[in-house]
Amino acid sequence: MQRSVFLGSSAMTLVLGLAASAQELPTTYSIYGTPGLLEMPVATTAPEGTLAGTLSYRDGLFQAVLDYQLTPRLSGSVRYAIIDLYDGTAAGIVEDEFERGFDLKYQLVEEGSYVPAIAIGLRDFLTPGRLQSEYVVASKSIGDSLVVTAGLGWGAMGSEGGFDNPISSRADRPVFDESEPGGQSASDAWFAGDAAVFGGLSYQINDSWGVQAEYSSIAYAADAFAPAVEVESPYSIGVTYRQSDNLQLSLSALNGTTLAFSGTYMLNANTRPGRAGLETAPAPVNLRSNSARQATTWDRSATPPESLRSALAATMAIEGLTLTGLELTDRTARARFINRRYRSNAQAIGRAARMMSQIMPGAIEVFILEPEDEGIGLSSARIARSDLEALENRPGAAADLLARTEFDHAGNDATLADAQADAAALSWGFAPFVELSGQSGGLTADAGVRLNASYAFSPQFILSGTIGQSLLRNDAEDPGTDATPELQNVRTDGGFYGDDGFPVLERLTLTHFGRPADDIYSRVSLGYLERMFGGISAEVLWKPVNSRFGLGFELNEVAQRNTDMGFGFDEYDYSVTTGHLSAYYDLGGGYHGQLDMGRYLAGDWGATLRLDREYQNGVRVGAYVTQTDVDPDSFGEGSYNKGVVVSIPQDFLTGQPTRRAYGTTLRTRSGDGGARLRVDGRLYDVVRDAHTADLTDTWGRFWR
Repeated sequence: MQRSVFLGSSAMTLVLGLAASAQELPTTYSIYGTPGLLEMPVATTAPEGTLAGTLSYRDGLFQAVLDYQLTPRLSGSVRYAIIDLYDGTAAGIVEDEFERGFDLKYQLVEEGSYVPAIAIGLRDFLTPGRLQSEYVVASKSIGDSLVVTAGLGWGAMGSEGGFDNPISSRADRPVFDESEPGGQSASDAWFAGDAAVFGGLSYQINDSWGVQAEYSSIAYAADAFAPAVEVESPYSIGVTYRQSDNLQLSLSALNGTTLAFSGTYMLNANTRPGRAGLETAPAPVNLRSNSARQATTWDRSATPPESLRSALAATMAIEGLTLTGLELTDRTARARFINRRYRSNAQAIGRAARMMSQIMPGAIEVFILEPEDEGIGLSSARIARSDLEALENRPGAAADLLARTEFDHAGNDATLADAQADAAALSWGFAPFVELSGQSGGLTADAGVRLNASYAFSPQFILSGTIGQSLLRNDAEDPGTDATPELQNVRTDGGFYGDDGFPVLERLTLTHFGRPADDIYSRVSLGYLERMFGGISAEVLWKPVNSRFGLGFELNEVAQRNTDMGFGFDEYDYSVTTGHLSAYYDLGGGYHGQLDMGRYLAGDWGATLRLDREYQNGVRVGAYVTQTDVDPDSFGEGSYNKGVVVSIPQDFLTGQPTRRAYGTTLRTRSGDGGARLRVDGRLYDVVRDAHTADLTDTWGRFWR
C-alpha cells in the first residue's frame, strides 16, 4: 500500500506544482472505451459532440463500448462485455458471462495554467456489477506533450492497495451477489468501502504515436464469479497509434501478465468526416420584370394550369422532389410535394421555391409550400416571391427570410389538383443488415440481407413488408430455465425467432395514414407488425405545427407469432392489449423529450422517459429509462430498463444528399419487463421534421 500512496501523492504533487498552459493534445481512449490511460480514466474530455466506439480485448475480458461527449464537461458511455469468470473452486473458469453497463463522467474543473482538470466519474453506475467503480481524478498537461494523471477510486477501482475510505463513513461496500437480479440501481454502493490511488503518465511523441505508463488500482481478485483476469503487478505500459484524427489503435502490456489490444473510431457530430455540400447547385431564383410584379392576374388560355403542373412536376423531379398537388389562384400558388432526397425539409422547401420561381407566371406573388409524407400534408411555409428575389444573394439571407416566412398547418386536400396520377405504386429494394442481441439464449449475432417492398393503393393506404435471409448467425442456446417465470417471454425468446436460417417474414402490414383535422394525425396498421408480434395498431397524434408540444395515444391488440416467423400464432397462444399515452416536447437547442405511459407487451404498467440530442448535421443520440410495476425478481435482470439510441444520417458520412440513416439501439438488457411493440411509422417521427421547430433549426439549409 505504501508504494501506491507514494506514487499517487508524488504524481499529484507534480501535477499541482508545475505550471504549464493547457494543451490541445489528442484524446486517448482506454480499453474501457472512455478517455483514459490504459485501464484508468483521466480528467480530460473529448471535444463536445464526439462519439467514440471502442473494441478491446485482454485475456479474460472483451469489451465493446460507445462513449458520447454530450456537453463540454459531461460524457456517458454504454458497454457490452464478455467476461471469463472464476467459479470459486479448483475447477477454475466457468463459461463466459455477457454483461452490459453505463458510465458517467463530469469534469468539475477545467485545466488552467496552474490548475489541473478535475473530474468525477461512475463506472457501471446503474447496475451492481463486477466492474462497478467510482472515482475522482486530476490531469495536468506539462509542456506540449506530457500529461500527468492521479486519482482516487472506489469499488473495483479501490481493490488494489486499498485503504480506509477518506470521504465517507460507509466502510462496508455491498458485495456483488450472482443470485441477485441485475439492472437495479447501484446508488447504495457509490463511494462506499475502501479507496485506492491510481495514476499515470501519457506522452505524445508526435501527431501519430504516443506512450502511456500506468499504476492501476484494479486488483481483479480471484473470488467466486469474479472476472478471471490474471494480475501480477499494478504497473502497465502501452503505446497508441493514430492513423488519423478518427482512428486510434492501442497495444498494451498489462499487469505484467498479458497483452491488450484496442481500436477506437471517433466521430464528431459537429464536424463532417468527409466533404459537405456535394449536391448539385440549386437553380437560381428567376427575377421578374417590374411589369410582371405589378400584374394582378395571368392569362390562363396562354398558360393553362395543366401545363404549369406538368412543368413544375418535371423541374421538381430534377431536385428529387415529387409534386403531388398544385392549387393556383391569380396571385398564389400552393404546391404539395414529397421530399425523397434532402434530410432537411428546409432545404427541400428552398429548392422547391426556386423551381416555382422558374415556372409560375409573374403575377403570382405568394408561394405556399407543403411537405408531404405518407400521403399527409405536414405543414405549410408561406413565402413572398419578392422576398426570394430580394434576399437570394444578400448576407444573412436565411435569417431574414425565416423572419418573413409564415408557418401553418397544410391546407385543404380537396382544393389541390392532382399532379401524381401516373406515380409508380410499387417500390422495392435489397439492403444488408447486422444485428446483435442479448436474450435468454445468450448473445445472438446475425447478418444477412433483407428485401423491402411496398405497394401504394393510394398515397395514404400502403401495403409493405420485409423478408429477411440470415447469412451469418450464431443460434441462441436454450438456457434451460425461464429467466422471467412470472412474465410472458415477449422479448427473452427473441434469439429463437428465425433461427432455422430460412427466409423469414419479418413484417407484412397494411397501413392507413390520415389527417382528420388540421392538427390531428392518425395511423392504423394491420398485419405482422414486427418479428415477434402481429395484430392491429392504431394511433392518434395531436401536434400543432407551431407548437413545441405534442400528445399521442396508441392502442394495440396483438398476438405472439411462432418462432419460425411464418404466418402462425399457435406456438405461444399469447395475446395482449397494450398501449401508451405519449407526450412530446422540443426543448430547443436540438434537445427533444418524450414520456410514454401505459401498458407494455408482458402486461406490465409503467412509463418510459427519453431524451434525445439532435445536431444540425442530423446526428441523433438519445437515452431512455423504463420503470414498470413488475417486482425486480420477475422483471428480468432488474426492475427497470435503460438504453442508448444512436442515429447517423448517411449524408453526414458521404456529403451526398439522402434521407437514409444508420441507427441502432444499445440496451443494457432485452428482458420481458418494459418491452414495447416495435411498429413502423409512428406519427411523431413522420411529422416532426416538417414542423416549425425543426424547420427553424435547419433553416440555414434553405439556400443550399
